[in-house]
Amino acid sequence: MKKSKVILTLFLVVQIIIIKILSAFPEFIEEYYSNGLYLWISKISRIVFGSLNFSIGDVIYLILIVILIRYIFKNRKTIFSWKSWKADWKSKFLTVLSFVSVFYFCFNFLWGLNYHRIPLYEKMTLDKEYTKEELIFFTKKMILKVNEIHSQIAKNDSLKIINPYDIETIYAKTQNGYDQLGNQYSSFKYENPSLKKSLVSLPLTYMGFGGYLNPFTNEAQVNYKIPKYNFPTTVCHEMAHQIGYASESEANFIGYLASINNDDIYFKYSGYSYALKYCLGSIEKFEEGKSKELWPLIHPGILKNFQESKDFWDNYQTPIDTFFHYFYDHFLKANQQKDGLEGYSKFVGLMIGYYKSSKL
Repeated sequence: MKKSKVILTLFLVVQIIIIKILSAFPEFIEEYYSNGLYLWISKISRIVFGSLNFSIGDVIYLILIVILIRYIFKNRKTIFSWKSWKADWKSKFLTVLSFVSVFYFCFNFLWGLNYHRIPLYEKMTLDKEYTKEELIFFTKKMILKVNEIHSQIAKNDSLKIINPYDIETIYAKTQNGYDQLGNQYSSFKYENPSLKKSLVSLPLTYMGFGGYLNPFTNEAQVNYKIPKYNFPTTVCHEMAHQIGYASESEANFIGYLASINNDDIYFKYSGYSYALKYCLGSIEKFEEGKSKELWPLIHPGILKNFQESKDFWDNYQTPIDTFFHYFYDHFLKANQQKDGLEGYSKFVGLMIGYYKSSKL
């Protein structure tokens, strides 16, 4: 038993070295993993687990948590005993590293290597850099677009949008957007849906997340408690992770494109309003208070939707949220995402670059 722990621990070191080397060759990852092996892994996972009407990934996580708590409780005297650790620290340390080794292998083999693929802006030849002036100009154009979509739904510009669909209907309708997008870009093609309401939506809310991809089952887990008007784009974001785009900025960009290419007007509103919110946030990073100058240009009903989201997340703001955002920020940075959580807003640069050659 001890020998296997040593082997797994050494294997962890070997894995880290291999991943480090592979990260220097994104073309290799792109061709042989992201557009090769991963396509089969993800397809099989989504076919197998997508057929279940509940989140098997959440169930597995909950079972593991229960087992861990039970183990800690049964062995609390030795776990929390300094004498016990001092006498047998090597074995305990090897046990932990053995578990990490298996987890690390499964994570990277089943999905995580996508963090090291060719950046999307390079593949699509997008100029993602922009000035404050370009951002403000683009944001004004986006405001006109969101206002236009809002007017097609609401009777007057002061009404906030209420998505009339239930969650299962939204899941079903997301395929249309990806079908349209896949016709334009084959690399964004999505098949074999595996979309789930997360069984841990309340904890996710306190953690500050609208959803997540389970890298072991390839299920798109969505927090069903979030405001409904924004739900379609959140689902499309997680679907982008499923097709192998690990970067949060890229998933945001692809999720946005899938939303606005959908034939359904509520999906279009979700996508465009989502983009506008990020544009306004990016202006604030250039100059605090500057975005407020644009508020009078936005329909009051749209601003009410933005306030709806803010109020929702504010109601669940706790130190738990701060901790998990800190943890996830460092997790992203450890996986070649140098911007961490800031990467979510980086998709604004992808949008601006995209619309330099496409019509908004």
